[in-house]
Amino acid sequence: MHPVDYIIVTIYLICIVLFGVILQRKASEGIESYFLGNRNLPWWVLGASGMASNTDLAGTMVISALIYALGTKGFFIEIRGGVVLIMAIFMIFMGKWNRRAKVMTLAEWMHLRFGSGREGNTARIISAVANIIFAIGSMSYFSVGGGKFLGEFLGIDDRYASIFLILLALVYTAVSGFYGVVWTDVFQGILIFIAIIYICAIAFSTATIPDTFSVSIPGAEQLQTWNFTEWSSISPPITVDLPGDYAIFNLFGGVILFYLFKEIMVGFGGGGGYMIQRYFAAKSDREAGLLSLFWIILLSFRWPLVTAFAVLGIHYGTTKAVIADPELILPTVIAEYVPVGIKGLLIACFIAAAMSTFDSIINASAAYWVKDIYQAYINPQASSQQLIIQSRWASIVIVVVGLLFSFNITNINDIWGWLTLGLGAGLSIPLVLRWYWWRFNGYGFALGTVAGMVAAILTKAIVIPNLNYAQFQEYALFLIPSVCSLLGCIVGTFLTEPTDREVMDNFYRVTRPFGFWGVIRQNLPANSQAKIRNENRRDILSTLIGIPWQIVLFLMGIMLMMKRWDNFGILLFLFIILSICLYFNWFRHLSKEVRVD
Repeated sequence: MHPVDYIIVTIYLICIVLFGVILQRKASEGIESYFLGNRNLPWWVLGASGMASNTDLAGTMVISALIYALGTKGFFIEIRGGVVLIMAIFMIFMGKWNRRAKVMTLAEWMHLRFGSGREGNTARIISAVANIIFAIGSMSYFSVGGGKFLGEFLGIDDRYASIFLILLALVYTAVSGFYGVVWTDVFQGILIFIAIIYICAIAFSTATIPDTFSVSIPGAEQLQTWNFTEWSSISPPITVDLPGDYAIFNLFGGVILFYLFKEIMVGFGGGGGYMIQRYFAAKSDREAGLLSLFWIILLSFRWPLVTAFAVLGIHYGTTKAVIADPELILPTVIAEYVPVGIKGLLIACFIAAAMSTFDSIINASAAYWVKDIYQAYINPQASSQQLIIQSRWASIVIVVVGLLFSFNITNINDIWGWLTLGLGAGLSIPLVLRWYWWRFNGYGFALGTVAGMVAAILTKAIVIPNLNYAQFQEYALFLIPSVCSLLGCIVGTFLTEPTDREVMDNFYRVTRPFGFWGVIRQNLPANSQAKIRNENRRDILSTLIGIPWQIVLFLMGIMLMMKRWDNFGILLFLFIILSICLYFNWFRHLSKEVRVD
């Protein structure tokens, strides 16, 4: 980089740290302020913060590599997590269900569902530990991507670059808490949009993709040659013939249906981590819906960005040399097509993308230690100052452990697949059952979570390395932890007594989910039951509209950058129809919250 670029990046980093210091007093009022911003932040701030946190640097590198190597098929592969399809489910009903609980963490939520006795405490501790482990894995994944990007520009080892990025995010996050997270995310979101507009403009005016072209595939010696029409098709094929690391996607139709099922299951389970934290911080059901809508719309701009990088990467390959490692498209394109000064600004933008994810993970995961372990069981009488100190120490420990694990990771896509399919699936089954089955209890949740987590780790360490057929690795990574988790849930539930009826009555009155709650619902007045059923039916129908609505919205941005105007016209028509249906069945009912007195 030119010295001017270094100066721009340095100014940005100094500003971020100073911003965190300025917000320190606001965050130090107590842990409610430190982790949820006193539940008084505007919906648009929470939505913008969520978008910035989702637009992580590692994910952007993986998705750009997939779009570059596979075209629109790369988008369908990212239904596994990168499309963030669970946002449509959060927008319609899961966001408001979580907000109604009025808790600080997913682990604390277990007391609402299973009571505050031994059953609820067991579920709470297991949930806290599982979420901390998942956060450490996520930290490792995101640090590898950030280090790989920044290391290319600074000319240093990827590990040192990732350490630098995460420690910087740790400083302002530990000091300023959730206030610092969301407001720096808003600022960083603005920078991300600057990057989106600039890169898309370059790609639109510079890159021309020929009718046939060649790209590299990770793990393959030979280049992959594509016809542009096939590369940019919006119809996913049944099978493909891909070499190298992408051979796991060759049973394409089955893989995509599999990913879709998995992502819907995760959405219906309610998720956890930094995403759910935004809903715990929302003011009302209506604002939970609005922040989700805003979040999805902002997130849709990520897809023109990654497609622009892919298009410029192909253009670079046709005019100079094919990029050997698709995961290095971002630094290659920026180095080649962006002039001095603007280059420093764009690098600052992508550092912002990395740090907005780091800060969210750090803040959300520290809450599990402070609220669900330290305050709940170690020091219940802890003062606000002691809790804030514990929050900062927890942040440091989680970052250090995540960095240590990251040193053994070289392939970003590999660890992303394990997090979203293996560990994510193993933890999702208990999260789903807790919402929709009245008989499910805290012991079933605890045993199912432990079984899924252990199975995910063993599958990654033992089964996958010894599986001869690459195309079956994704299935094994999902099915083994899922089946083990489900068996653990069933065994734990039926070998123990049901949750106390008063606890379940209170939970249902507060959250009002659909599912197998007839035994509990019948205790409510007939008019309340009718209102809840109407809301549930409307939410189910809206979800069936919202999921394809989000997919079509994101695909439109891809077709725009690929200049496939025929496909863009079809998608635009579908988007208008789905938007009208979504308005009448969901949006106009946002202010009509059902209450049970």
